[in-house]
Amino acid sequence: MEELDLIVETVKQDMEAAIKHLDHAFQRIRAGRASTSMVQDVMVEYYGAPTPINQVANVSVPDAMTIAIQPWDRTAVGAIEKAIINSNLGFAPSNNGETIILNVPPLTEERRRDLAKQAKGETEDTKIVVRNARQNGLKELKRLEGVSEDVIKGVEEDIQALTDKHVKACDDHLKVKEAEIMKV
Repeated sequence: MEELDLIVETVKQDMEAAIKHLDHAFQRIRAGRASTSMVQDVMVEYYGAPTPINQVANVSVPDAMTIAIQPWDRTAVGAIEKAIINSNLGFAPSNNGETIILNVPPLTEERRRDLAKQAKGETEDTKIVVRNARQNGLKELKRLEGVSEDVIKGVEEDIQALTDKHVKACDDHLKVKEAEIMKV
C-alpha cells in the first residue's frame, strides 16, 4: 500500500536527518587538532546582516594548533574578532590588523572528559529524535483505516528495525568521536 510505504519512508528520512545533525554537531566538538569546522558556525555581523564566517574571510589551518582567518575586507577584522569572542568557542583571537590567528590550546584531561560528555549528550538528543520519529510513524499507522492488523504489525516491525539501526548508528558515531577526543 502506498500510504504504508510513505509512512515508513518519512520515518526513515527523519531518522537519517537526525544522524546528519549528529555528524554536524560532532564536527563542532573539537578533538585536539585545529580544524576549520571549529569556526564554521560563527556568524559575523557584516554590513548589518549576520553572515557565516566563511563568506567574509578565508579560513585555513596552517598547522595542527592554529586557525588563520584572513578577511577579504580589512574593515571586517573587528567584526570577525567580536563574533569569535561572542561565540563562546573558548579561543582568544589575536589580530595583527589583517589576519586573525586562533591558537588552539592542547586539551587537558578534564576538558577531554567534558567534550566526551558533550558528545554523549548530543548522541542522547539524537536518539530522542530517532525515537520521536518512530512514535510519529506509529501514530500515523494507527490513523489508517481499512488495513489488516497483520499488515500493520509488519510495518511496525519495519519501523522498529529502522529505529534499532539508527540508534546503533548513534552509538557507533559516539564511539568513534570519543576515541578521537580522548586520543592524546
